[in-house]
Amino acid sequence: MPEPHGVMTLATGAVHVWKIDLDVLADAHERLWTFLSDGERERARRFHLARDGTRFVVAHAAVRLILARYLPETPAASLLFSAGPFGKPELGGPAAGQLQFNISHSGAVGLCAVARTPVGVDVERIREDLAFDDIAASHFSPDENVALRGLPPEQRVAAFFSGWTRKEAYIKAHGDGLALPLTSFDVALAPDQPAALVATRPDPGEARRWSLSSLEVGPGYAAAVAVEDECRCLRRWRWSMLPARVGG
Repeated sequence: MPEPHGVMTLATGAVHVWKIDLDVLADAHERLWTFLSDGERERARRFHLARDGTRFVVAHAAVRLILARYLPETPAASLLFSAGPFGKPELGGPAAGQLQFNISHSGAVGLCAVARTPVGVDVERIREDLAFDDIAASHFSPDENVALRGLPPEQRVAAFFSGWTRKEAYIKAHGDGLALPLTSFDVALAPDQPAALVATRPDPGEARRWSLSSLEVGPGYAAAVAVEDECRCLRRWRWSMLPARVGG
């Protein structure tokens, strides 16, 4: 199904997640460069590897162009951003408070989530060589570690990355950064379990105020999105210079 042209609309309770292919042709990179702020261009120049700098340019220009489709009175290059108390990016200037968004990128894949309520998104390239047992032991909750160790060995890598992206998406949506310990809540991570925020501490009622969904973004990647309140409608789009719908 092709994406509708023109302005994007976002109903209450809806979440839109845009997949961004960060490896684009050089001419597209040059055009996207023109949408960045001076600060973003300076950050792009600091990367040691040209590929990483190019991916940064694509990701940040794409986010501007995506958000501008929901804010037709504000050109992409004119969008202003600020940081919340714990560093979460927010719209600033005249567009402040009109939309909530979050971005994540890993390898060649970038994601931008847009909603009316606080939202977080995370994508990770799955690495078979990662010492995930050690990371889980110090960053997953006791119940999550029990669940991870109870899985067959061949399922643990995928389960770890599913759990990690779900936890990161919730942390980012919450907006409290490291002030919210990763061990203070539990997510579902078994392959036969849908994404869910299972438990929150010290307030058990917090879990009912959030929606958590896994995202299919391609082989070799895990991804998830979290949003405050009920997610009544999740739409997925692929961003390019001419975006196309990839799921719903």
